[in-house]
Amino acid sequence: MDFLPDSGEDCRGAGETMTRRPRRNHTPAFKAKVALAALKGEKTLSELAQIFDVHPNQITTWKAQLLDSAAGVFGNGSPGAGAAPVDLKALHAKIGELTLENDFLEGALSKAGLLSAKR
Repeated sequence: MDFLPDSGEDCRGAGETMTRRPRRNHTPAFKAKVALAALKGEKTLSELAQIFDVHPNQITTWKAQLLDSAAGVFGNGSPGAGAAPVDLKALHAKIGELTLENDFLEGALSKAGLLSAKR
């Protein structure tokens, strides 16, 4: 049995070259949808890969990422609890400083005749 064509060429037609598939960027929502479908286990990875047109290894990766970060969804405390604490004393000091500076500049401009109308 001879598997190669007699001419020594490959199976592509004359002048044909392989084209690369453009790199696709999937949205987080799409990744979550695919990973959740894989977690349900109703279909095999091969079936899901055909349905969503992605490689089975990619589905496995997204599924693992979903499982690793799932605990963050049920994190402790309120959603704003993770934010850095705000130093109110420093903010009030800055407000006072800026108010004093604005008042000074307003007085200087009005004396120079450059500020005609009050805001």
